[in-house]
Amino acid sequence: MILYIANKNYSSWSLRPWVLLRALGIDFEERLVPFRASSNWEEFRSFSPSGKVPALVLPEATLWDSLAIIEYVYESHNRVWPSDPLARAWARCATAEMHSGFPVLREYCSMSCGVRMRLHEPNETLDKELARIDELWCEGLNKFAGPYLAGEQFTAVDAFYAPVIFRLQTYGLTLGRQAQEYVDLMLAHPAMRQWYDEALKEVWRDTPHDAECQNYSRVIEDFRATASED
Repeated sequence: MILYIANKNYSSWSLRPWVLLRALGIDFEERLVPFRASSNWEEFRSFSPSGKVPALVLPEATLWDSLAIIEYVYESHNRVWPSDPLARAWARCATAEMHSGFPVLREYCSMSCGVRMRLHEPNETLDKELARIDELWCEGLNKFAGPYLAGEQFTAVDAFYAPVIFRLQTYGLTLGRQAQEYVDLMLAHPAMRQWYDEALKEVWRDTPHDAECQNYSRVIEDFRATASED
């Protein structure tokens, strides 16, 4: 199976299925198509019906939604979700909340792995969303005894919150002690490390995305490679 993704520095939706497949050792072929300054619509439409990433291309079908991709993979790899029914139901609830929620976090703290940014000013609604994430993570860690959100193993719910982990690092945001320990665990995970290291090596820049980030924040460090460093 072929997983189409975009820039690792920016593409939070691409990260979710990629990091899950890597973490579980599930074989796939990666094809990365960088974002362009203009629309990627026609190029992405060549492999994705929605014109967006990620897309999982199979011999018999194409899947173009991150949650649908994960559910498909679960059919043949039951480690995608926790084995315990209660933990699995909780993990699916938490995953669905991430899939459709936290709009202010997405807007104010767009993913850019290789930079460090600081928000221009506090935002009350953003703080509420971060408090909800802290609450949710602690609930899972306490209910299922960790160290991952739904138990001992990395599962789909961890993959869905992986972009939040990188956002917290990029914007210097902190949660409570228990949630922060989970952040540290995730940042040290080999699959997360691989994504991050490869993101730093990218020389592509999505100028509109970078400009959008600076609507709410200022760049204080940039660890990304440049073309001259090749």
